[in-house]
Amino acid sequence: MKRLPIGIEDFKELIEKEYYYVDKTMFIKNVLEEKVVLYTRPRRFGKTLNMSTLYYFFSIKQKENAYLFNGLNIMKRRDAVEHLNKYPVLMISLRK
Repeated sequence: MKRLPIGIEDFKELIEKEYYYVDKTMFIKNVLEEKVVLYTRPRRFGKTLNMSTLYYFFSIKQKENAYLFNGLNIMKRRDAVEHLNKYPVLMISLRK
């Protein structure tokens, strides 16, 4: 039985442990198309989860985790898939 992802901030954990997930991966397309993206949202609105999603999508160190995106909306966009696991990514969290 699927569980609610309360407090889950890691995209890989969310997918692998089969938590409920509303597919919002098309935001990756917006990141690719815009020059500057600024996420200003209140606490608990998924900012860290979105950053984790971007990390697993773009990071060259995460090639073995490309399967996480199988069946998700972003994989229907060839122009976005060209960028899958192609870049060095530095992820910084100010949360802790």
